[in-house]
Amino acid sequence: MIVDDEFEMNSRFVVKPEIRLLGVDDSFLSGEEVLVVGTIFRGGEWLDGVVRTTITRDGMNATERLSRMVRETRHYRQLRAILLDGITFAGFNVVDIERLCHETGLPVIAIMRRVPDFEKIRRALTYLSDGEERWELILRAGRIVRVVTREPDRPIHIQFTGLREEDAVQIVRLSSTRSSIPEPLRAAHLIATGIACGESKRRS
Repeated sequence: MIVDDEFEMNSRFVVKPEIRLLGVDDSFLSGEEVLVVGTIFRGGEWLDGVVRTTITRDGMNATERLSRMVRETRHYRQLRAILLDGITFAGFNVVDIERLCHETGLPVIAIMRRVPDFEKIRRALTYLSDGEERWELILRAGRIVRVVTREPDRPIHIQFTGLREEDAVQIVRLSSTRSSIPEPLRAAHLIATGIACGESKRRS
């Protein structure tokens, strides 16, 4: 996987201070069906709503379930971008970000705190019967771009589709109001872990 600061642009739009964003994160693995929570934010300041779905642990239905969750929310027409906590949910249930973008009509930005260990991931996928298919989805997510938000010594990394690099970076920086991670994702993580574990847990 190539980590790069350049990416082919798709389309451009105006990033307003109160752009409606959906941040999506999953809870801890506690069974075959794993809770996924989405938070709707205006920029990185105002929480407007919460949505939920479930996906199968190590399954292949993350893209379908997330797409349906997005399209069925009453906030759908106000949303301008989807922020994901990485592209793997509930173990190795990989999100096809290009398909999610196509089915929802919304740009998708996957946020990572650090560059994944792709060799380790590749080895782990060999234990799954459809590991090669999942690996292809990971490769299709595109190049990884380093972004500094609030803390210069704690950069994050993103993959994205459906928008230009400069727009993706602007959205991430605009919405990272409390930490180096966009607020919609931070809130989604707190809510998802709070529901699943009885108390919210910070990301390690």
